[in-house]
Amino acid sequence: MIWLGWPLCIAGLVAGSFVNTIGALIVTQGIMYGTGFLIFYWPIISIVNEWWIQRRGMALGVITSAAGASGIAMPLIIETLLDRYGHQTTLQAVAIAMIILTGPLIPFLKGRLPPSQSSTVGRQDWSFARRPLFFVYCIANLAQGLGFFFPSLFLPSYATSIGLSARKGALLLALMSFAQVLGQSAFGILSDKVGLNPLLIISTLVGAVAAFISWGFANGLAPLIVFALFFGFFTYGFCSLRARMGTAVSEEPTAALATFGIFVFCQGVGNVLAGPLSAVLLSDQVERGRYGVWRYKSMNIFTGTCTLMSAASVVFWLLRPKRFFMA
Repeated sequence: MIWLGWPLCIAGLVAGSFVNTIGALIVTQGIMYGTGFLIFYWPIISIVNEWWIQRRGMALGVITSAAGASGIAMPLIIETLLDRYGHQTTLQAVAIAMIILTGPLIPFLKGRLPPSQSSTVGRQDWSFARRPLFFVYCIANLAQGLGFFFPSLFLPSYATSIGLSARKGALLLALMSFAQVLGQSAFGILSDKVGLNPLLIISTLVGAVAAFISWGFANGLAPLIVFALFFGFFTYGFCSLRARMGTAVSEEPTAALATFGIFVFCQGVGNVLAGPLSAVLLSDQVERGRYGVWRYKSMNIFTGTCTLMSAASVVFWLLRPKRFFMA
């Protein structure tokens, strides 16, 4: 599957470089690249689950933080390429980089078990779907996902709204990616050593405060840097906890991939809805000096509220009457 997903990603990038309509971009960048990435990424998660048991949280944290590592430099590189060469050359350059940087590593992606053995490990266990805790974690992922994607999408435009350059907007994304690397690695390691639920609450609670205050009241570069670092560290750290969410609701090895996929799907709903919701949340008017420079006020509040609701769902579970709601 890796050898199918990887060329599909590259084909999506190359095909996208030759189109100039929104519909064609949706097909090439959305469907082709998105499907290719899913096919490419899913076997890698399966391989991690085979190799790592006791330190699975650390392993998933390091892998998910790799996206942040590339994100440190990519916003600045993409910004420069787009300004100098346009989208066609930029997408083709990214495709070439993907061939050079990723291709030589694919032969080393091998599972611990032989294919014949790993395919007959056992039937898929779905008993976790009868546990209330599973649905609590689904709600936590869904709520977190609804507000999760707005900062990475609109932080650069927010920066230009308060008079900062597009370059500084790209720098903010790079700083958020840097914090993502640290946060996902740290939370992944901690999830193997300390309780899961306190980590979930801390990651979402701090992210909510950062959205409400550091982003909402930001009127210069300094508070936006604070927001990018705190939101990147804590809310992205939440994403590396999904492996331990899975082991918390089921100890069956066959359930690991299923729970991980469902939790990612719940957050992905927020990704799909980010575009339509932004049209509702954004105002046409910009007023510097007001909360969220007015244009982003509803988005700031929505992001903070959704992240706070994610924390609240876990707190509710911890404070529940245990005679009515068993794990």
